[in-house]
Amino acid sequence: MPLFSNNKRDDDETSSRSRRAHSDNVGEPSGPVDEHTRLLPNRLDSTQGTGMLRPDDPAVTPYNLWTIRILRFATVVLTLITFAWWVLLLVSAFATPPGFNMRGSGFYAFSFASLAMSNLLFKLIFFGVPAKAVRILCVVMAFILLLDMVLILSVEKTRYEEGWVGTASVVWSVLISLWTLLADRTVKWGKAEEEERLTGRAETRRTLTEWLEVLLSTIGYSIMTAVAVLITLTIILRALDAGVAPPGKLHWVDNGKYRIHVYCSGNSTNAQGHKVPTVLFEGGERSVEHDVWQFADNAIKNGSISRYCFADRPGIAWSDAAPSPLSASFATDVLSEALAKAGEDGPWVLASAGIGSIYQRVFSSRHGEEVKGMVLIDPLHEDLLPEVGSAGRGFLLWLRGVISPLGLDRLPGALFKGRTSRDRIYGRAAQQNGKFIFAKFQESLVAGSFTKRDVEGSRQIQHRDTPLVVISSGQHIKDSRRWEKKQRDLTKLTDNLKHWDIVDKASHEIWTTLEGRDKIEKRLKQLVQA
Repeated sequence: MPLFSNNKRDDDETSSRSRRAHSDNVGEPSGPVDEHTRLLPNRLDSTQGTGMLRPDDPAVTPYNLWTIRILRFATVVLTLITFAWWVLLLVSAFATPPGFNMRGSGFYAFSFASLAMSNLLFKLIFFGVPAKAVRILCVVMAFILLLDMVLILSVEKTRYEEGWVGTASVVWSVLISLWTLLADRTVKWGKAEEEERLTGRAETRRTLTEWLEVLLSTIGYSIMTAVAVLITLTIILRALDAGVAPPGKLHWVDNGKYRIHVYCSGNSTNAQGHKVPTVLFEGGERSVEHDVWQFADNAIKNGSISRYCFADRPGIAWSDAAPSPLSASFATDVLSEALAKAGEDGPWVLASAGIGSIYQRVFSSRHGEEVKGMVLIDPLHEDLLPEVGSAGRGFLLWLRGVISPLGLDRLPGALFKGRTSRDRIYGRAAQQNGKFIFAKFQESLVAGSFTKRDVEGSRQIQHRDTPLVVISSGQHIKDSRRWEKKQRDLTKLTDNLKHWDIVDKASHEIWTTLEGRDKIEKRLKQLVQA
């Protein structure tokens, strides 16, 4: 009896040790620990007698592989680098760091950085759910961005305007597209390998959550691909516009950072050989070429003036964009520098419209001896500059600039309305140009602060004997008592007011009416011949 009992006890202990050994080894392959087994927990309840896990078991994941985990970590690092670059481009629109100036708008570089950032964020969010549609879209987007890079680098003007910052941005976006393609393909491989190793076969089915993630990632990459296509089309338009040469010459200013376009026409002497004043035009809300170029040529033909010049402000028409911030004082300095390099030293009769009068008043106060008269055409008063620099207007200009590389207005204009390159450079469609929008955004940033201070200071040092003519819009005065009050105040800029004309039926752009053109030409003739 005791012998029987001892044998049974020994058999029970042997059986228990066998079960524990079997339990310890279930779900864990024999052999040394490697990247396939390090994170794999024991699954006694999942073996079902086969040693395989269920497909929905949390242990069935590509993150078991060191390759996948390192790939995800590298993607996070690339996202942080891209975010830092994106923030730097965002800040440069408001305050340009040294050496970071782009002679174009800078909005294209920001768009490429935004594409790269979106690409990486989508990859991180849907990292564990690879999809064939995403890989196809990544290939398409990488090809389109590569085409953008070739277009920018092969056309001299686009390469010049984008500079090293724009070039680096488009190259980085191409590399990120290729990286996301590699990451998605690698995760697909890792997922299939782990499923086959742990469940016996690669899973072809998806859960409802996985299908939703695939749908969202596909939609996101489809939108990014469409954005890349639109950017490519606008770059093609820029390449076409690069073939239009400026009528004048471009002069390097601000220690060779960018160029200002200066154009002059006519004779600087009269029939008797005496030097006569040159009319220096300044554009208002648009470029001189759009506003008064044709008017100026007609004035020469009519004999009202002998010669005229104009210099496009930074970012307008053919002039390069300048670093931010750009106040009226800074803009006037570079305009003066460009005129000096063009060999133009006056004497001048100044003619400006709208906000252009702000810049010419600063110019007049600094070149008083050379200024023989001023004609202000429905000029903007310095007290109204805070409205130009309002936060709402500035935000809308920035937003327009950010979406300007998509060409949502320029592309239909070129395809369906017959807009030409000249229209986009200085004509009716110029306000859709990213460089022009950036110039207006810069103007808005400091209008109520630096520029207002500049023009108020210029009023204190303005030569009081300078002949002055103010020509106001009758419609504008009728619509706003405040505007009439400010126009009246501007007639007191000097002690030598010659005329204050109100053109009854003219809008703010007085030169668009026959009466307005006649009045402007008559006053210019009087000042030039005085």
